[in-house]
Amino acid sequence: MTRPTPPDPAEEILDIVDEHDHVVGRAPRGEAYARGLRHRCVFVLARDAEDRLFVHRRTPTKLVFPSLYDMFVGGVVGAGESYDEAALREAEEELGVCGLPRPVPLFRFLYEGGADGRQTWWSAVYEVRCTLPVDPQAEEVAWHDFLPEAEVERRLTEWEWVPDGLDAYRRLRAHRAG
Repeated sequence: MTRPTPPDPAEEILDIVDEHDHVVGRAPRGEAYARGLRHRCVFVLARDAEDRLFVHRRTPTKLVFPSLYDMFVGGVVGAGESYDEAALREAEEELGVCGLPRPVPLFRFLYEGGADGRQTWWSAVYEVRCTLPVDPQAEEVAWHDFLPEAEVERRLTEWEWVPDGLDAYRRLRAHRAG
């Protein structure tokens, strides 16, 4: 699958939102990150036909959390884009597939992290079944595999995970527990 050269991610325009997830402005992604402006992100847990989770290590060129492991695909929600639209777009882009079913929305939460507390974004968590052969973007994914959830659980203390994804995963486990 030949892909066009992606635009500079730092220039992507994002909606800036308040603590209630209402749009209060717009800014390029690089500026939003540099100034700690609250924006929107999607997290999509992708399972294969055998119920294994898609796990990957991010490339060292990522703007946020380079070279760390993640059990979600996803990313920022573009300006004017809905969470649902972003979830499907990001899942197809990162998995390198077309024709994925619409990811199922599970819940939203406000992520607040980072040593300085300046990493903050509204986060929508989704799940999708991917039975298509994956071909992840080389610009986004350095390594990938589908792993049984029990193995992912074992790796939580062994691998360095993206903090927002780890937070989303813990919240997902709590959400399922009830």
